[in-house]
Amino acid sequence: MILNTSVRSRISLNGGWRFLVVPEGNTSPESACEADFDDSGWRTVNLPHDWAIEGPFDIKLDGATGKLPWRRQGWYRKTFTLPATDSGKRIFLDIDGAMANSTIYLNGKKAGGRPYGYMPFRTELTELLNFGGENVLAVHLNTAKWGSRWYPGAGIYRNVWLVKTHPVSIGRWGVHIQTPEISDREGTVTLDVTLENRSDEPVSVRVQSMVYEYGPDAQPGKVVGKSASCTLSIPPEGSKVAAQKVAVPSPKRWELTDPQRYLSVTEVFVQDRLVDTFLQPFGFRTLDFTANEGFRLNGQRVAVQGVCMHHDLGPLGTAFNTRAFERQMEIMKEMGVNALRTSHNPPAPEVLEICDRMGILVQVETFDCWRWSKTPNDYSAWFDEWHERDLGDIMRMARNHPSVFMWCLGNEVNELESPEGIEIVQRLKSIARRYDTSCPVTVGSNRPQASINGFQKHVDVFGFNYFPAYYDVFQRHEENRGRPFVGTETASCISSRGEYFFPVFDDFRGRPSGGYPGRSACGSDDVDEKISRGTGGDFQMSSYDVGAPGWAATPDYEFMMLDKNPAAHGEFVWTGFDYIGEPTPYNDDMTNLLNFSDPEKQAEMKAEMNRLGNVNVPSRSSYFGIVDLCGFRKDRFYMYQARWRPEWPMAHLLPHWNWPERVGKVTPVHLYTSGDEAELFVNGTSLGRKKKGEFEYRLRWNDVCYQPGELKAVAYKNGKKWAEDIVKTAGNAARLSMSADRVRIAADGYDLSFITVRVTDQDGTLVPRTHNTVKYTLEGPGEIVAVGNGNPNSHESFQSTERRVFNGLALVVVRSVKGRCGTVRIRAAAQGLECAAITLRSGMGVETSEKNEK
Repeated sequence: MILNTSVRSRISLNGGWRFLVVPEGNTSPESACEADFDDSGWRTVNLPHDWAIEGPFDIKLDGATGKLPWRRQGWYRKTFTLPATDSGKRIFLDIDGAMANSTIYLNGKKAGGRPYGYMPFRTELTELLNFGGENVLAVHLNTAKWGSRWYPGAGIYRNVWLVKTHPVSIGRWGVHIQTPEISDREGTVTLDVTLENRSDEPVSVRVQSMVYEYGPDAQPGKVVGKSASCTLSIPPEGSKVAAQKVAVPSPKRWELTDPQRYLSVTEVFVQDRLVDTFLQPFGFRTLDFTANEGFRLNGQRVAVQGVCMHHDLGPLGTAFNTRAFERQMEIMKEMGVNALRTSHNPPAPEVLEICDRMGILVQVETFDCWRWSKTPNDYSAWFDEWHERDLGDIMRMARNHPSVFMWCLGNEVNELESPEGIEIVQRLKSIARRYDTSCPVTVGSNRPQASINGFQKHVDVFGFNYFPAYYDVFQRHEENRGRPFVGTETASCISSRGEYFFPVFDDFRGRPSGGYPGRSACGSDDVDEKISRGTGGDFQMSSYDVGAPGWAATPDYEFMMLDKNPAAHGEFVWTGFDYIGEPTPYNDDMTNLLNFSDPEKQAEMKAEMNRLGNVNVPSRSSYFGIVDLCGFRKDRFYMYQARWRPEWPMAHLLPHWNWPERVGKVTPVHLYTSGDEAELFVNGTSLGRKKKGEFEYRLRWNDVCYQPGELKAVAYKNGKKWAEDIVKTAGNAARLSMSADRVRIAADGYDLSFITVRVTDQDGTLVPRTHNTVKYTLEGPGEIVAVGNGNPNSHESFQSTERRVFNGLALVVVRSVKGRCGTVRIRAAAQGLECAAITLRSGMGVETSEKNEK
């Protein structure tokens, strides 16, 4: 079905911008805002664009923000024309995100701007435009005066749009949809439509709304309901809200497993002439947050199986790409994720659209700080002036999305234990209630005292950042009866993919597996003094998943406390993916002390940093991710999958089995499985069958003596064979192999194929301790836009055409070229190894099956 949307247009302005980043120490060319400024020597870039991801990495820069040169001033300029026939229309520039302190100029005149780099914002251009002629847009950004605790990126890193409307039109985010009554027989839809009249005469308008079915392809189906039309008069330069009501028979609910949506189409008429059409997807769903029975979606209890995610896309930086984020969510859903926390800032609009479509709940977070700062020049400098407008815009942007189920008004804000904190949260909550009453508000609290000191009374759901031991304390407190709670940030286990250190400690009290210290069960000494509690040489963390900072916990401990406190709504794990910055515990500066509000915890972190000494630590990205920076699954992925997808037959063994230096030494074996017991075999010999005990979430064979060959685990559930996993000792590295997540991509200049490169032996077994340099070449209508390997210490450029593998794996990302269809062939070569190649097809449509060449 084709809808009449010709009266309102939204045109991408992403292509063909001139760009300049001002080198450190240079003066910004302030005349760059002028229309006649000569920018012919500047680079041409397309948006979204993150200038800082290009590097180069500098070991002397802050590890907390990724050791990348993001603190700069930057300019973007674009020339465009508007037809004379557009005169009389209202023209807007919509920027979905620009990092940071943006100032917008049109034809040499200041038009607008926004300090908060995560905010989508609109600038009206109408009065400054040259209709029928040339116009010059200039955008100035200043990240040198912006503070961040993680890598924020830099540049116009989200989409930019030119919007044209009639002088009488619906405002931005101007339709608020609610579904106050839902039954199997009928669903009620109410629409509050904000109408704006930017003419100098009063106008009588007629408004009517229709509801369509809305498929997963984002195309409208049949009409299922229609409102009565209403007429109202709007004064000159004024606005009014029209109330609409639509009854939808037999409404389909938005569910996690079947995310059904609808589309409202609101039409505005002036003297029976259609002047505006506004489309707004939405969904029917009910939310109940109970104190004792958990969270209920559409009346059914749902355990929140969530992850926190920063906004960077790994090797692609912060420049938003729909396919890249969609891939992240596909990987998370495979693990069992059903919820996302947008830590610690508002997301790109497309994030919510993707979560709507995929059936993923979203906790939208607003601010990382309020008035009290965490870093110089952070949002605290703007809070008093901008918080009301920013919060309102965030909520108006997000509130119609059925995936949005909770608002987080702040993360670990320093005011949590002060009277000022209560005053601020009361104000923020009252602002939030102006825009939405369907979803509860929370605050991510890293101070357990705030759960019982009165602060907890002013949020709808209390959010614990860590401190799961307080779940029970919270529930027993007399003032918390009837108050629900959730783990807004949990675990923070740290690991490097494919790295395993010995001895293996079972917990944070220093109890080792096997025979360490002293004589091992294999009858040999096994002491490695440079390894302690999961930390190791080369600034890596052990993937036995037993390491965490002092304020955090292993997944096992968090699982136990959730199981002991079933009233909890669930958790948001820190983090789903690794991200750039915050490489705890390897920091070469004091910025990560700001992660700790407790003076005792700050002292612990300081002692750890003193232990490291005054060295230039190379770490530039996190170890927290369940999945690494490239999207390669760490071992922990399977631990969460075993818990979150209990009906999925799975078993995962660790570590890898290539330890020639450990023959005869204790090498503990762990198994993650959705089964309840398992038997382990080494080269066909059984090492015993083990059953999970109460609050046991992995199976351990702590006294395995290493010998090359084959590990095999057979898992059982309810006494029946359930799943198995085999890990083999690989031979010498012999060849490369390549596989793509999709071999057919759209020729739109944005679509991506993520290609995994593996180093294998002659039989195709991954060789897990390889670090070969791989060089890539490409032929055809595509381009290599990023490479990576998941190593948090690598300072190789993400924009290179070569990269070392990390523990056998590397990633190359290929993007289509707009308007050019055809075959794209990528070849990977490494010295001494058999090369590999893969063929993609750039054209119309996508294909998800893999195809490999030799």
